[in-house]
Amino acid sequence: MATAAFSATSPTQSRPAHRHRPLPSLTRLRAIRCSSVSKVPAVTAAATADPSPVFRSVAAFAPATVANLGPGFDFLGCAVGGGLGDTVTVSVDSAVAPGTLSIADVSGCAAAAKLSRNPLWNCAGIAGIAAMRMLGVRSVGLSLSLHKGLPLGSGLGSSAASAAAAALAVSELFGGRLSPDELVLAGLESEKKVSGYHADNVGPSILGGFVLIRSYDPFEIIRLEFPADRELYFVLVGPEFEAPTKKMREALPADIPMKDHVRNSSQAAALVAAVLQGNVRVLGSAMSADWIVEPRRAPLIPGMVSVKKAAIDSGAFGCTISGAGPTAVAVTDDEEKGKEIGSRMVEAFLRDGNLKASVTVAKLDRVGARVTGSSAVQKNNQALISIRI
Repeated sequence: MATAAFSATSPTQSRPAHRHRPLPSLTRLRAIRCSSVSKVPAVTAAATADPSPVFRSVAAFAPATVANLGPGFDFLGCAVGGGLGDTVTVSVDSAVAPGTLSIADVSGCAAAAKLSRNPLWNCAGIAGIAAMRMLGVRSVGLSLSLHKGLPLGSGLGSSAASAAAAALAVSELFGGRLSPDELVLAGLESEKKVSGYHADNVGPSILGGFVLIRSYDPFEIIRLEFPADRELYFVLVGPEFEAPTKKMREALPADIPMKDHVRNSSQAAALVAAVLQGNVRVLGSAMSADWIVEPRRAPLIPGMVSVKKAAIDSGAFGCTISGAGPTAVAVTDDEEKGKEIGSRMVEAFLRDGNLKASVTVAKLDRVGARVTGSSAVQKNNQALISIRI
């Protein structure tokens, strides 16, 4: 099995480690902000003791995400439900050298077989190693199994979901010692290597809900709370077409006209306000108004222009490309209406793009990455206790 060794002697931070738990909400703004003084995850002050595992194994799930949301390129994103996401199981493994991580298995979608089992070139492996380094794990070796529920190159944060689930699983294996912002930073180590240093996928995949990345240096992320009493549905239409993030980033303009910058800035601000107010109509309208990225990427996805028109004509409040694509995302406040919109979008992909497509209507995932199961460490010859959540 492939393993990866690393040094656990990074400079420490003064922030105490604590268990990953639901984020609190601030009154009025309903946001949570978490910061780091560096782009590179460091070992926490409590991590230098080389923690002992609390569980024998932990399974964690991380949801799919919609990045950019139109005008919010690289700084806005949200998590979506519907059971879309990846699952990672991390186990203490005596066959793996202490202080290293091995990938034991990769399963799931048809393209999962293409993923490397070298943890230095696998999204889950990279994030898992980053979390181990943060914790200062040196005395035990870990094995990791990845189940891909998301297709590759779909525009739904496939790499970020793997990274988010891995980071959380490693943290929880040792008692949930990493804070939410540290988990995001661990996931960012993976994103940096695979698709670029952007947190608009891994941030919401870990924190849930909507997020705004205020700054990358120093890193600062704000969780935006969509009102619990408002309905919001995402119509996700994924064609049988792969749009590699690297290729889609290469299509972006090097220079941006001032008028387009002003347009996008105003729409991004309107989108944030709409999220906090629970105004789905304004949210959709702002999401549809990207003057910089979407015009360059849409022509690279067969039928995308017609799909967006079909969504709007069918009653969607807005439609754009999810992340780098090719998935198209529309929003509405009614589930049945969402199914109707999705059918029209699927038809448009086939008619004008010659692409078969599938549709999922999903709510906002407000939870983010979570533990789905664990096995307790065996003590005094007692049987292992399995827990499913």
